[in-house]
Amino acid sequence: MSKAADSIFNDMNPVPEVTGRTFADLEPHLATNQPFVVRGLVKDWPLVQAGLKSAKASRDYLLSKAVDRPFKVSMGSDEFDGRLFYRDDMSMNIQMGSARLPLIFERIDKVENDEKLPIIYLSSINTKQFFNGFADDNPMDMAGRQAMESIWIGTKSRIAAHNDFPDNLACVAVGRRRFTIFPPAQFRNLYIGPLDNTPAGRAISMVDFHNPDYDKFPKFSDALKHGFTAELEPGDAIHIPSMWWHHVEGLERFNVLVNYWWRETPKYMGGPQNALNHAMMSIRDLPDNEKQHWRDLFDYYVFQNGTDVTDHIPENGHGILGPMDAPTAGKIRSFLIKMLSNE
Repeated sequence: MSKAADSIFNDMNPVPEVTGRTFADLEPHLATNQPFVVRGLVKDWPLVQAGLKSAKASRDYLLSKAVDRPFKVSMGSDEFDGRLFYRDDMSMNIQMGSARLPLIFERIDKVENDEKLPIIYLSSINTKQFFNGFADDNPMDMAGRQAMESIWIGTKSRIAAHNDFPDNLACVAVGRRRFTIFPPAQFRNLYIGPLDNTPAGRAISMVDFHNPDYDKFPKFSDALKHGFTAELEPGDAIHIPSMWWHHVEGLERFNVLVNYWWRETPKYMGGPQNALNHAMMSIRDLPDNEKQHWRDLFDYYVFQNGTDVTDHIPENGHGILGPMDAPTAGKIRSFLIKMLSNE
């Protein structure tokens, strides 16, 4: 890492820290919709304890739980210093493959002590589908929330700043990780790349945090004024609220993270990104006067959504203008599928 990059992280505000021994203890902090770090939240996990002995011990523990099935793995050259990103032609600098976990770990065993490490990265692996009893032995009681639990395993890595729609509790199990976090509104200063050609489904910042080019990305310096950073040890956890941008680095030669994604709104409401993509297709390139009309309609029906939308309509005739529930969402989804298939 360059001295300039080291200065970036040293000069940023630290992510606030809170105390808690269970997820339920964190409820008051979750309500603030702000990021926070919890030291030692999962320090008693068997995986954490194995990793404190050695990286090899943690891999042996994971192998003892692994299901005998192919795991998807990203592979990249050591020339990229762990950064999963685009090549000059905007293709990805990693290749996707699949193999049983023992074979993947055998490869990590061989390169772990090399001066320059290749990228070997297993991302967002469902713990319940790929590991027997892992979630039971390394528990997180989500206080009634339905969360998706994933595990991230690999050599040193740098994941470009991106955001996620669900809330996220990320627990460092093995190795160390650095998180650099920005509020949702900073997207204009992070120089977001393509929405469709992405490393893992989410658009990413085009800025190299280890070597920022301020001539090319001058507003990035403004983003840094609003950002936070935290370095997490084994057993520590960080809460990343929905839509907050986060740049994530695996700092050791072998790292494991377990994260929990959940949303506070019902799943039947769907993903807002789909609405944005559709709006770009159908509205973005309209004449300016028509775009202004649609902006007014979106404000009226979606963003303001006041009582004047339905006050003049009999209640039994509100249709999709009424409160959203699963049957109404289903009707809208069916209508959209029908209309899009006929376009």
